[in-house]
Amino acid sequence: MANSKTNTFLFTFLLIILSTTFLNSHANAVRTYNVMRFGAKPNGATDSTKGFLGAWAAACGDASPSVIYVPKGRFVVGPLVFKGCNSSDIALRIDGTLVGLTDYRVFQGYDKWISFEFVSGVTIVGGKLDARGPAFWACKLAQGGGCPAGVTTLSFTNSNNIKVTGLLSLNSQMFHIAINGCQNVQIQGTRVIAKGDSPNTDGIHVQYSSEVVIRNTKIGTGDDCIAVGPGAKNLLMERIRCGPGHGISIGSLGRDVEEPGVQNVTVKKSVFIGTQNGLRIKTWAKPSNGFVQRIQYLDIIMRNVQNPIVIDQNYCPSNIDCPTQVSGIKISDVVYQGIRGTSATPVAIKFDCSPKNPCTGIKLRDVNLKSANQVEAARSSCANAKGMAFGLVLPKSCLL
Repeated sequence: MANSKTNTFLFTFLLIILSTTFLNSHANAVRTYNVMRFGAKPNGATDSTKGFLGAWAAACGDASPSVIYVPKGRFVVGPLVFKGCNSSDIALRIDGTLVGLTDYRVFQGYDKWISFEFVSGVTIVGGKLDARGPAFWACKLAQGGGCPAGVTTLSFTNSNNIKVTGLLSLNSQMFHIAINGCQNVQIQGTRVIAKGDSPNTDGIHVQYSSEVVIRNTKIGTGDDCIAVGPGAKNLLMERIRCGPGHGISIGSLGRDVEEPGVQNVTVKKSVFIGTQNGLRIKTWAKPSNGFVQRIQYLDIIMRNVQNPIVIDQNYCPSNIDCPTQVSGIKISDVVYQGIRGTSATPVAIKFDCSPKNPCTGIKLRDVNLKSANQVEAARSSCANAKGMAFGLVLPKSCLL
């Protein structure tokens, strides 16, 4: 009798445990929302905007982890705005291609094509974003006026815990990826492709954001491969392949008098191929209370780069109505270590700093940059730049 009661008790106890485990696992199950269930068509012609917004709305209404699935095919979509919701764990898994609308004028009044705003815990895995930029570029390059402002392909604004993996951004109208007002962002295994003469097509733009990591990413575009704007801090860029493009730039900074600084930025183990610039810091020659500090450039290869190392505090790309004052941006504690390769111009190192706020704490360590054409030896140029050189430094340092 005792054994029977014991067995019954054990059976009941196990049943309760199994039931609880099942209910918990069921409650935490990941739900999948296929965009085709909401009307999206993979035929490259039908406007699928509503289908994508419908899938997002369904996933947002579900507090459980969820996946928005984009199957193979070409999905034409207009402006997409994905705003914050109940869920803090949504993955967008893309096996297909999102294609912009054929007529770029449809984006008149918009500055973003695919925009995530006030979201947390969003992951994008795989896929291709084809913004169909060439027609828009042609309009801008014609300089006849009448073109819309253009849109950024993928934008994250005021968001946290973002991951982008294995994405291809193709032919953006303007910036390819923009990170603005975000914390804890990881971008890896991403590719950016646009023609070398495509205007204002920055690969990745980061500003007013912290704890951002960009790794194992290949960028070829018509503007900066990566641009770091005001208010960026704790940013790591590692194993970046840049070219064509304008290099990796901090700036431009100093447009406004009141502007947050840039700090704790590292670029390491990266390669620049045929770019206009390599490692660049650029500021406008006008008053500002901004700053650039604690910057590290480590283990970098330059291949036929026009300006491998440059600080330009008289930045004015159009050379029209340039400010005639001096830059108020204070640049300090910048380390260049293990920078090597070839310069396409005679001046391989150029520090053109502010006479009011000279660059300070510049460190050159184990730098070896040679002229690519071997006709004229590479040289350094310095103005208002203070610092020290360590180890082998070629061309010879001109730091004060």
